[in-house]
Amino acid sequence: MGSQGGFYQSKEFLDLVKSIGEARSKAEEDRIVLGEIETLKRRISEPDIPKRKMKEYIIRLVYVEMLGHDASFGYIHAVKMTHDNSLLVKRTGYLAVTLFLNEDHDLIILIVNTIQKDLTSDNYLVVCAALNAVCKLINEETIPAVLPLVVELLAHPKEAVRKKAIMALHRFYQKSPSSVSHLLSNFRKRLCDNDPGVMGATLCPLFELITIDVNSYKDLVMSFVSILKQVAERRLPKAYDYHQMPAPFIQIKLLKILALLGSGDKQASENMYAVVGDIFKKCDSSSNIGNAVLYECICCVSTIYSNPKLLEFAADAISRFLKSDSHNLKYMGIDALGRLIKISPEIAEQHQLAVIDCLEDPDDTLKRKTLELLYKMTKSTNVEVIVDRMIDYMININDNHYKTEIASRCVELAEQFAPSNQWFIQTMNKVFMHAGDLVNTKVAHNLMRLIAEGFGEDDDTDSQLRSSAVESYLHILGESKLPSVFLQVICWVLGEYGTADGKYSASYITGKLCDVAEAYSSDETVKAYAVTALTKIYAFEIAAGRKVDMLPECQSLMEEFLASHSTDLQQRAYELQAVIGLDAHAVESIMPSDANCEDIEVDKNLSFLTGYIQDSIENGAQPYIPENERSGMLKISNFRNQDHHETSAHSLRFEAYELPKQTVQSRIPLTSLASTEIVPVPEPIYVREIYQTTTVPSASSDAGSTELKLRLDGVQKKWGRQTHSPATSTSSSTSQKTDNGITQVDGSNTSNSRTLETYDSRKQQVEITPEKQKLAASLFGGSSKSEKKPATGHKISKPSSHIVERSHVRKSSLEIASEKKASIQPPPDLLDFGEPTVNSAAPSVDPFKELEGLLEPTTQVDSAENHGSTAAATKSPDIMGLYTETPAGIYNKDDSDILSGLSNPPVRNMLGGTRSMQVAQSSKGRNLKNSLEKDALVRQMGVTPSSPNPNLFKDLLG
Repeated sequence: MGSQGGFYQSKEFLDLVKSIGEARSKAEEDRIVLGEIETLKRRISEPDIPKRKMKEYIIRLVYVEMLGHDASFGYIHAVKMTHDNSLLVKRTGYLAVTLFLNEDHDLIILIVNTIQKDLTSDNYLVVCAALNAVCKLINEETIPAVLPLVVELLAHPKEAVRKKAIMALHRFYQKSPSSVSHLLSNFRKRLCDNDPGVMGATLCPLFELITIDVNSYKDLVMSFVSILKQVAERRLPKAYDYHQMPAPFIQIKLLKILALLGSGDKQASENMYAVVGDIFKKCDSSSNIGNAVLYECICCVSTIYSNPKLLEFAADAISRFLKSDSHNLKYMGIDALGRLIKISPEIAEQHQLAVIDCLEDPDDTLKRKTLELLYKMTKSTNVEVIVDRMIDYMININDNHYKTEIASRCVELAEQFAPSNQWFIQTMNKVFMHAGDLVNTKVAHNLMRLIAEGFGEDDDTDSQLRSSAVESYLHILGESKLPSVFLQVICWVLGEYGTADGKYSASYITGKLCDVAEAYSSDETVKAYAVTALTKIYAFEIAAGRKVDMLPECQSLMEEFLASHSTDLQQRAYELQAVIGLDAHAVESIMPSDANCEDIEVDKNLSFLTGYIQDSIENGAQPYIPENERSGMLKISNFRNQDHHETSAHSLRFEAYELPKQTVQSRIPLTSLASTEIVPVPEPIYVREIYQTTTVPSASSDAGSTELKLRLDGVQKKWGRQTHSPATSTSSSTSQKTDNGITQVDGSNTSNSRTLETYDSRKQQVEITPEKQKLAASLFGGSSKSEKKPATGHKISKPSSHIVERSHVRKSSLEIASEKKASIQPPPDLLDFGEPTVNSAAPSVDPFKELEGLLEPTTQVDSAENHGSTAAATKSPDIMGLYTETPAGIYNKDDSDILSGLSNPPVRNMLGGTRSMQVAQSSKGRNLKNSLEKDALVRQMGVTPSSPNPNLFKDLLG
């Protein structure tokens, strides 16, 4: 840089750059930079520094910041440089502050006035520098200060200024959409700007706006198509070419916009077919940028209304990607193939050998993408091969996140396309054993529900499924270490169906369950499942009339759980103990055999208790008072204090204090306290406090007596408030409904005779092993008439919430408290609208002529419906004429506001304050334990028909 003389850097600065580049270690580099920081601190604080020197110091500060060190001591000097009149110094200052500061920095306020001044400068380079700073530094609070000036610059004669003004407005929209919602029409107007750079910059904010609201911009379809056509025809200046591709980045952005506008719209899609087909033909696939445009064309074709000719072009492009030796292009081909497989499944069959090569490629990223493609093309004929491949890959990876994703996909495919019950059970066992606790809990609950409900075919098939599950789980229990989630499933299945087919005795199953509980003694959840399974087995034995002989290990296990610190295990053990003591009729009523899917009507009003409640009230019991009525106040009218100063609602009291009685203070020696006798109080109600040794005897006490007697029998609590807060704690367990929502993957494929013909002839020369041909036949061959079982894993006549309803009687709250099956619905196929009809007629009206109408103050933009009803077709519009015209001035026409204002989120009130105040007040006044005892005594007295002693209640209520 110094040899060219263009930047006028000193030799000191060049030596700094050279020494940092030659540093052998990070410590050496830090030493050099720290020395530079000390030098800059000393130099930058000197008075009367020349501008050339100060500019160099600021550049060196930027270099220091880029190396990760703090240069905040020089920020203020960079801000001062933005005020300079010299263009070179000012632009250096703007560059430095945009790198040093952020939009929330305290120094931002110092450059807002400078930015406002520079936005009105006659030098467009100064304006461009200020607009760069606006995009970086202006925050939501300072947008109104510069917004009018930026809008005026949209009509600036220099195209660079107009382009940066569009970028600034786009940034304002991202920061605060409501502040520029009335200016969105300016983006439409700048779309027909004379300069292609301004038009290309306008595509970015329009893409965001169309993403939010597609219907509001349907009228611009023909305009975008016309622009894309002229770009593809190389009618833009040569300066916009990149690697011999005409404006490729503008093409990519336009294809993204057309994909949004044509999604699910047949008429709009038909207008795009011709130009997209031309791009397929003209793209050069020998360069990376050409392949990028081709890939974007494939994405556009997969989104808009489908067309057979475009699908053929897309298949040819995918074929070239897959035949490439580059892993990047192969990855792109696999991804593009996954996008088209729902529209045209036979495309995957044309490239089956290439897909298998990618599946066996050592590149892990490519292999993952190929597995994702196989997941999308799974059907009943190839599910076994694909799931086995996915499980093998899952075993060999260490990425827990991706292992979880693979496991969930294997489970989903097994549920949808399982060819047999035995294969389904074995596949699920592999997933649980190799994925471990990474498997989602919902997967375990879905498996239990599928085993309980069956496949909906017949009872024999469901019984066979359950028997095979019991056999496989008993065999798996011999493994050394099993995941916790898998053990929960095993315990549940053994408890439900361990003795159902009569092949295994109750003592054998209970012994296995006791072994599980002892082997995994540190897992509370597994032990809880094991105890519940034991309860079910003994209940089924009692209901069948067979004698129950509890094994010694089961008896010791139950005794251990009865004394457990876990309240959940205690409850389950007590339930087991209670079930064993019931008769057969009672056990059959509360725990019927194989009633997982039976409907249970829950009486939420508890109407069966009405008679008991009426009898209790007639016998003198008090009626139930809702919690919201008794919170913070005493509502029991029979025990209300008889004092006239007390009110039922404990509000503030405004009566005066009572006058203190005259007392005679006497100093009692410290030794006399030992003989002091205090009359014991049966139930103290105040917290014990430590006072001084000086005591004040009561005025009513005997003057001749030296004993201190403290009597609180009839003392009335004058101040404070009585609280009625009985210690009641409720434990609620919520059970949530689960839906067996299964994503239905469209797997309808047809065999294609061109399977091996489209594969590269160069690769056909390579020997194709019989194993690879067999794998290809397994993945892609076979009929596709019956891919899916309808409602697999469900019984059609039974809703999916049976398991939840059964849980109120059969299962405890812990087993299904966290169970919530999220319903996975397939994404709407917006592309399947039948065979399109291609309209080859050219647009009758030049869309650029209509866009130019935006420049006239009295012309309105015609809607998309009016384009087809105008005069006869004319020749193709020429965009070069647009680039030779001059702007018509400033446009103030506003578009309709398409963005709704942001509403403030509601503020949630925090409840429970009254309760906490009561607890704090009771801890300050009365003893909580004694208060609870008194409350209990009050309730006991309330149900007694005899009249209470008023003096007793006066003492209790204080």
